[in-house]
Amino acid sequence: MLSRKGLIPEDYLLTRLAENVQQPKFKAKPRKARFVAKNGTCNVAHTNIREQGRFLQDVFTTLVDLKWLHTLIIFTMSFLCSWLLFGMIWWLIAFAHGDLDQTDDDFVPCVTDIHSFSSAFLFSIEVQVTIGFGGRMVTEECVSAIIVLITQNIVGLLINAIMLGCIFMKTAQANRRAETLIFSKHAVISVRNNKLCFMIRIGDLRKSMIISATVRLQVVRNTSTEEGEVVPLDQVDIHMDNPVGTNGIFLVSPLIICHVMDKDSPLYSMSAFDLQHENVEVVAVLEGVVETTGITMQARTSYVSEEILWGQRFVPTVSEEDGMYAVDYSKFGNTMKVPTPFCSAKKLDEVGGIARFKLAEGVTLRATVRRRRASAASRRSRMDT
Repeated sequence: MLSRKGLIPEDYLLTRLAENVQQPKFKAKPRKARFVAKNGTCNVAHTNIREQGRFLQDVFTTLVDLKWLHTLIIFTMSFLCSWLLFGMIWWLIAFAHGDLDQTDDDFVPCVTDIHSFSSAFLFSIEVQVTIGFGGRMVTEECVSAIIVLITQNIVGLLINAIMLGCIFMKTAQANRRAETLIFSKHAVISVRNNKLCFMIRIGDLRKSMIISATVRLQVVRNTSTEEGEVVPLDQVDIHMDNPVGTNGIFLVSPLIICHVMDKDSPLYSMSAFDLQHENVEVVAVLEGVVETTGITMQARTSYVSEEILWGQRFVPTVSEEDGMYAVDYSKFGNTMKVPTPFCSAKKLDEVGGIARFKLAEGVTLRATVRRRRASAASRRSRMDT
């Protein structure tokens, strides 16, 4: 049951279950590879990159883009390697100055209480992480020791800034926020305001809003130019009629994003038959700024031919209860069948629009009914004779 005090975690599960409702499926056919997966990942593999050194020029972004396991390994190894390196330097300074073998009480070492590589390694850790245990310290006897002390502190600060900043950016990435932005599993095509429209539904499961949210739709398909050039992944923007009439949307409750299939639409000449037999992929991109963190985020999904339902529309999810609006996310992905012409929007315009099409369809239907009634009456008359 829908909670009136706010969304509960179970609502998200209900949404996922509702999106998996049984939908009519077309016959399986071979199709091209999907460009964008349902979870938003891009199905693109970059191969034969010869200039690998460019990634090292932007070390910070490369570290942020790595997997968590690789980042943690680099994080650990960067500290261990720096401690070992400077531990070796401290041991060499002590060895060169004679601190390791000197037992005279009047002798002043470069670093006190260093007798082996282990003690030099421990002193390196104490210097870099600024934890002193009081036994080892640098004296004014060696200028080289003072220079190494300053150098190790600067290197330690750089490693801390880079690695801690990298881990912070990985934990604060907006792709986690994008997981609470949901798209309908299917897109639908039906008549709205006497026009053939392509529609999807989007929603936000969190109460914190997405500021300046915008939605873009693109058709990705293989095309060829008049000169015979084949464009394998041609991306064509399609115009949308957003619910608020502007480019930005106010994503407080689930919204239906509508695209009118007019003469400027790349779907203008597509009919229900073409949808079943052509490889069409529509990519939906939702962008905005996270209200709590101020980070720009992007959520993506796509709809292939099998996921576009012709002649259906989304059921309402918002109702008014006790003076407030309640959203039932269990109905988020549910659709219902509605009367829709199976021809393309171009064909509708050629016959004079949806009103003329309905009128012609009604005349044809009445003529068919009259013929059926006449044939039934003739059969009854023959049986009576």
